[in-house]
Amino acid sequence: MQPFDWKQKYKDKIATAATAMKLIKSGDSIFIGTGCGQPQHLVNALVEHSEHIYDAHIIHLLTIGTAPYIDEKFREKFKTNSFFVADNVRDAMEKGVGDYTPIFLSEIPDEFESGRTQIDVVLISVTKPDANGLCSFGVSVDIVKSAAANAKYVIAQVNKYMPKTFGDSFIHVNNIDVLVPYDEKMLEIPVPESDETLRHIGQNIALLVEDGSTIECGIGNIPQALAEFLKDKKDLGIHTEMFSDWIMELIECGAITCSKKTINRGKIVASFCMGSQKLYDYIDNNPFFEFYPTEYVNDINIISQHEKMVGINVGLEIDLTGQVCSDSLGYQFYSGIGGQVDFIRGSARSRAGKAIIAMPSTAKNGTVSRIVPHLTEGAGVVTTRGDVHYVVTEYGIAYLHGKSIRKRVMDLVNIAHPKFRNELIKAAKAQKYIYEDQIELAWDKVVYPSELERYETLRDGTEIFFRPVKPTDEPALAEMLYSLSKESIKTRYMTHTITFPHKEVQQLTNIDYQQNLAIVGVVPGVSEETIVATAQYFLDPKTQAAEVAFIVQDEWQQKGMGTFLLDYITQIAKQRNVKSFYAKVMPHNKPMLTIFHNSGYKVNTEFDGEVYSVKYDLKKQQE
Repeated sequence: MQPFDWKQKYKDKIATAATAMKLIKSGDSIFIGTGCGQPQHLVNALVEHSEHIYDAHIIHLLTIGTAPYIDEKFREKFKTNSFFVADNVRDAMEKGVGDYTPIFLSEIPDEFESGRTQIDVVLISVTKPDANGLCSFGVSVDIVKSAAANAKYVIAQVNKYMPKTFGDSFIHVNNIDVLVPYDEKMLEIPVPESDETLRHIGQNIALLVEDGSTIECGIGNIPQALAEFLKDKKDLGIHTEMFSDWIMELIECGAITCSKKTINRGKIVASFCMGSQKLYDYIDNNPFFEFYPTEYVNDINIISQHEKMVGINVGLEIDLTGQVCSDSLGYQFYSGIGGQVDFIRGSARSRAGKAIIAMPSTAKNGTVSRIVPHLTEGAGVVTTRGDVHYVVTEYGIAYLHGKSIRKRVMDLVNIAHPKFRNELIKAAKAQKYIYEDQIELAWDKVVYPSELERYETLRDGTEIFFRPVKPTDEPALAEMLYSLSKESIKTRYMTHTITFPHKEVQQLTNIDYQQNLAIVGVVPGVSEETIVATAQYFLDPKTQAAEVAFIVQDEWQQKGMGTFLLDYITQIAKQRNVKSFYAKVMPHNKPMLTIFHNSGYKVNTEFDGEVYSVKYDLKKQQE
């Protein structure tokens, strides 16, 4: 069978780039294809053959490669308007030459269709027409398909290096006015290098990703770092506006199967991709990938239909109330709104979905905090304090949705860089966000001992997570203490009635982890962990003797929790050269006395007529 000769069949549509540029008139609006799908040859021809063009408006989403039309010498010929500020036009934006339109990515196609944003000419890159006359948009469908559908003229560079992608990713040759055959290598994005900060962020995000989740995350350092920690996940799906090289290793290791997706099952769905030539070869003619326009991929209703939808987006800074800025550095527009809000809202509406904002805790080589008392002057809010859910830094995870300002402040301070925490607390006090007596620790010396985190299975088979207490545990610990029965309060505090005010409870949760230590047992709650047990010791540095105490919520008693807590905190104390433990125990508290006597140490007990004084040397175990 003779191979299909598209050039012969469509010879009436074929022209050089120079000839094609004659379709463009002064004052026209010219759309340029997105990302690595930018038609480089056509862009160069646009400026080279622009003698007859003045006051043309360049419109694009995110372009990679050169942007010669922003050069000073073309100032009177071309004006730029971007829906997303890329590196190649950022300098023009700073000089006031370019313009920026803040808009949700999902809403851009309607701008074209309604005519509110007029498109006269589109310059795009496509695959060669097949026997049915269909050309694939390849790596960039996004808003390109809508722009082409609503333009007066469509000029397409036919490039053999453009990968053929499936889905709603085709344009018929009859809808193209000029075909410009020109083969050139695709634009590539280097795989970003990771570091310890990014790896910790990736590790923390991975904790939120369950098996069977559908994920959205894009290009950059964080998605690449996250991929390393998703390799052990099972049956992940992908529904994302874009992806990069990170996706290949997760497919090859079997983590991504898309077999549990609620819709588009068995398919990776995206609207564009940017990466290496290896990635382009991987997606070429690969039916596992389907590319759809932005109006589908970023539709909140479509996103929310995926169960366990996890939307992962990045921020530039976040204030203590939860307002996220993602598109500007003060008055300087740096990137764009993009699809962040689309996926934050869509993921939040998903059944068991998670909307995540991720960012390093600092910027400018650690000299400034990204968690701030208030957004930088001029900074815009992309994700509102009402939309924000999870915030992740290298120091942990904060869940903000539905939380009070005070709780948000404490949760965000807890994941800020330690050297900025007291500064943030002071600012929050000044703004009356938190209590004036909130404890300020020497955070440069206080390091959360994550190595003490562990899971333990109780006698009844229940798995409990034990970890050091955190400052953010104050409300949960108070809730546990107030839930205790009168009998439990009497045995622990030797009184029938007691209150647990902020001033006292914060003393139990704001500790240095060295001289004083507390371990809590937690179980999953409705929105965050519920504390069901706690054990603590308070060390006298002069004698190296520590007072020890533990308490278990009533419904969790008789399961071996107390025995484990005492044993575990004793192990930690011995490793830290604590010499002895002592405690006061009510005579009717037989279970606690039994736990001490069964601890494996030589326990000395004295009774003064009211309480037992229990003491034992951590170096003297029972023979």
